Amino acid sequence: METVPEAHPRRKSIMTRHALVAGFEKGLVCGQGLIAQGRGEAFDYLLGEETNDFAKDASEAAAAMLLLARSPVVSVNGNMAALCAREIVLLAGEVGAKIEVNLFYRTDERVERVRQALSEAGAKRVLGGEGRGEVKIPELFSERRRVSRKGIYSADVVLLALEDGDRTKALVRMGKKVVAVDLNPLSATSQAATVTVVDEITRAIPGIRFAAAGLRRANRKALREKVRAFDNRKTLSRALKRIGARMRELSGELGRG
Repeated sequence: METVPEAHPRRKSIMTRHALVAGFEKGLVCGQGLIAQGRGEAFDYLLGEETNDFAKDASEAAAAMLLLARSPVVSVNGNMAALCAREIVLLAGEVGAKIEVNLFYRTDERVERVRQALSEAGAKRVLGGEGRGEVKIPELFSERRRVSRKGIYSADVVLLALEDGDRTKALVRMGKKVVAVDLNPLSATSQAATVTVVDEITRAIPGIRFAAAGLRRANRKALREKVRAFDNRKTLSRALKRIGARMRELSGELGRG
């Protein structure tokens, strides 16, 4: 990997790109995943490349929802495995969640490579790709419809990220609560999810984990109240207002120049 100076203003972004390219070379990430990263990075620019207050509030609600869940599952795709496999394993351990591989551009080889990456990151068990143990999500026609009966299919709360909106909607129709990590507050996933954390994935997953650690001793009544008080649409509105304010800030700076 090419060395990026510590003082480089774009170091974090460049290192993330390097990690994705490495994931692509290992067979974790598909070409379309690289394109998706660029789209997300554009939104991150507009959000100030930081975890905003609305993302912190959503992380708290997401953590409470995962801690309350009977059978939570973290759904993992190639980009997630390439960027934050270890953090996913730590989050799953913190909230008692199962981990399942679920891919849009699915091949048996890619499923196995993602499973291997998660295992190398410390996961004791990774669902997905079980063959006879898989079932299909109703009214969904992409390869994402194939899920583990013991994982996503029977989950009450599913955490997903870098997602296509049709599966999010399908999971909600099945009566599941969905925690989504998505930098685009206008996406179908963000709009359909129960809780949307509008933040970059390598910040969001640790953020939810830290929130869960802080809430672990809270009683279930307090957790339920935190979930009840959360309003996803207001959170998305706050994210859009932040983007608008950021654009005004940037345009003002250019005007003064």
